[in-house]
Amino acid sequence: MKTIHVCIGFVLLALVQLFVPSLMIWEQEDILISGNVYKFKTRPIDPTDPFRGKYITLQYEIDYFPIADTAYRYGDQIKVYIEKDSAGFATVSAISKEPLQTNNDYVEAKVTGNYKNAIHFKLPFDRFYMEETKAYDAEKAYVETNRDTIKNNVYALVYIKEGKSVLKDVIIDGIPIQEYVEK
Repeated sequence: MKTIHVCIGFVLLALVQLFVPSLMIWEQEDILISGNVYKFKTRPIDPTDPFRGKYITLQYEIDYFPIADTAYRYGDQIKVYIEKDSAGFATVSAISKEPLQTNNDYVEAKVTGNYKNAIHFKLPFDRFYMEETKAYDAEKAYVETNRDTIKNNVYALVYIKEGKSVLKDVIIDGIPIQEYVEK
C-alpha cells in the first residue's frame, strides 16, 4: 500500500514540476501575442560591474513622474500608466498606488525616490538577456551608441498587458541588437 502512495506522490510532483514552468512560459507568450507594444527610449549608463556577461543593463529616459506628493516613499510598489507620444515612444501618463479607471496600459514599478517635485521609479524590465558570447559586444555597442547624443537611436521593445511586461528586444539604429553585434 505504501508503494502505491509513493508512486502517486511522485507522479503528482512530476506533473507540478512540468505545470509551473509551462504556465510561466504561456503567460510570457500570451503577453507577446496579445499585449500592446511600446518603445522605451534608453539612456546611457556607465557599467560598473565587469562580471555582467550574460545580460545588458538598461536604463530608461522615463524613470520619473513630475508630481509633488509626499505619500510616495522609497520601496513603494506603484502602477506606472503608459501611453504613446507622437513619435510612437512610451511616456508616463500617470502613477498611482491603486488601480485607476483608465484604458491605458500600466506596469508595476518600485519607487526609488521622491525629490525635486517628482516621483522616481525603476521599471521592471531593466535587463536584456542574450547569448553569452554576444552579451559583452552587445553591451559595448549599446553603451557606445547611447553616448552619441546626436544620433541616440536606441530603444527597447516592450510588450505590456494587464500590468505584466515582456522585454522583447533592444533596437539600435533600427536593427535588433543581436544583428547589430554581428555586423
